Order: sequence, then structure tokens, then C-alpha cells
Amino acid sequence: MTGAREWLSRIRDLPRDGPVKIMNVCGGHERTIALSGLRSVLPDTVALIAGPGCPVCVCPEEDVYQAIQLALRSGVMLVAFGDMLRVPVNLPKREVRSLEQAKAAGADVRAVASPREAVQLALRHPGREVVFFAAGFETTMAPVAASLLEGAPENLSVLLAGRLTWPAVRMLLESEDSCLDALIVPGHVSTVMGLGEWSFVVEAFGLPAAAAGFTPDSLLAAIYSVLRQRREGAPFLDNCYARVIRPDGNPAARDQLRRVFGITGANWRGVGPIPASGYVLRPPFDRHDARLRFPDFAQAGRKRAGDMPAGCDCARVVLGKIRPVECTLYGIACTPQSPVGPCMVSDEGACRIGWTSGERPHAAHH
Repeated sequence: MTGAREWLSRIRDLPRDGPVKIMNVCGGHERTIALSGLRSVLPDTVALIAGPGCPVCVCPEEDVYQAIQLALRSGVMLVAFGDMLRVPVNLPKREVRSLEQAKAAGADVRAVASPREAVQLALRHPGREVVFFAAGFETTMAPVAASLLEGAPENLSVLLAGRLTWPAVRMLLESEDSCLDALIVPGHVSTVMGLGEWSFVVEAFGLPAAAAGFTPDSLLAAIYSVLRQRREGAPFLDNCYARVIRPDGNPAARDQLRRVFGITGANWRGVGPIPASGYVLRPPFDRHDARLRFPDFAQAGRKRAGDMPAGCDCARVVLGKIRPVECTLYGIACTPQSPVGPCMVSDEGACRIGWTSGERPHAAHH
């Protein structure tokens, strides 16, 4: 098996013909890249750009606000993945701005690690309405679908904020200012949905693409692949995580997603509406839709596309336009202990990953 040192040597031996911008979409990939210091050892002509790979970061502000209001005003037990509890919304500081603050104010807010935990809580509290705030990409939505197919209790409803990854990438590639040269295909998503879902990168845009796993050697293999493809002028969709990713993914998980969810246009925080990028519950599973069960807590007026707190550059970080340290709030007003924007909250957020890996604000920011 070729190790990281050998792949790095092969990358360095490739002839260089100017800068190459490679986007890595997956938050897990960004974490490996940052914590292993890959950017510091690659040739300076190779730029690795973090893309919209954090579901917590792109979860719409109006959905977080609705979850907070449900927790505070409806008397439900509100459960969510741990990262979602700290995501702030745009409200004055004197008001409750996160689910964590709602819990401190007396609301019944609980963190769960899986959809199964949400089901178990509903079964243990049959006299309570339990709302599961489910944000995530395809890998998270598959177990949500499985839980509903297994027969969720009637007192459980889902506030769904699920997103498909590929439409956001396609939108970026279609944008007039796109200057990306290649794509590292997300590993977890491809495990579920299949490598073939990313064929459009090559077929429609003529860009090199490669799927990678979550170790430095797998990522370096994918980087080498796309650099060599570009050098040879022969782009294709390579699989550098073949022991896990299949062309058609996980057929059982894909079937569960198809049976439980339809696809609709959806809002992405910091990005705006993207067609055919959101999951919605199909009948008969829509009887578990929290938006239908608690319609009074939705506020359409909060749907402000691209809305981030004042001075926060999370939108441009999500879109790969800037690195986290280029945001003037990074590490000064915005830290993991006191996040201003969502990218500093999640373990898959580029700002949080940058901070954890030791990136600190430039002196010019002070």
C-alpha cells in the first residue's frame, strides 16, 4: 500500500504549470487536511479550498429560530445533535439566541447522538411531544429515514433541515466567478449515494475529480490523481477510497431515502436558495413533520438568504471564497467559546477546524 510520504513525493515530482485550486467539500476531509498539516507540505502552487461541507454551517437561520421558539413556547422536548445547540441566530444579545440558551432559560432541550436516541426518548415519554431537529447531509438523513421506516412513535415529529451535497457543488461550479480546477469528492456522502453521483463534475464541467477517504494517504492519493489528470488533460472520476465507496453506493440506504423523502428547493445559510437540494417528508411519513404539527412557530420573515451576523464572513468561508483567518472576527470576537457565526461551532466547520489546528488571527486584524 502506498503511504503518505510516497504520495507526497509523487505530487512534488509532477511538473508545475501554475496555481491549481482544488476544492474539498467534506468537513471530515478538511479536518484531516488541517490537523495533519497537509497544506504546509504541498507545493505552494497547490491550494486546497474548503467548500460547503458542514451541514451545521448551512442550516438556515429560520430553522434554528423555529427550533428555539418551539423549545421555549410550545412545551415540547426539543432534541438535536449536539453541535446544533450552540448555533447562534441574529437576535439582540438580550434575547435567547441559541438552543443552548433556551435550555438555560428553562426549555427542555436535549442533545442526541443519533436518530435512534430521539426515538427512544419519545418512547420513554409517551405523554410528551418530542421534536427532533434533524440537520445534516445524506449520511445523516439515511438513519433518519431508517428510524421512520422502523415505525416512529406518534409523539415524535421531525423538524427537518436535511440537505443534498451535490447541488451546492454544482451551483459553485456554475457561478460566474468559479475558478476551481478540480474536486475532491466527499467520502461519507459517496459511501451512501455512490461515486456516480459526482460524474457531472467531469461530464458537465470537464474538471478532474477523485473520491478520498479520511487519512492523509487517501487524501494525498486523490490530490495526486486530480493533479495528474489536469496535467495530462484527461479528466475522469477516480476512486481513491475504493474499499468503501461503490459506484452505486449503499443501495439499501438509498432506497430508504427515496421511500421516506422527496426532494425540494431549499435555503442554505450564507448561500441562499438552491433548487432540488433539500429533503422533505413524503406521505405517510409527513404526519411526523414538525412544521405541519406546529405551524404557528414558522416565521417566513426570517428567510433572509445569505443572512449571517454583522461582520461575520461565514458565508464566504462556506463558499470557499476566503480562508477562516481572513475573517476579521476570527479568533478575536469569534471563538469556539463564544461563536458569532456557525462555522466556529461545528467540528465540521472550517473556522472551528482552523482554530483547533492552531490557526490564529493575523496580526493585521488587531
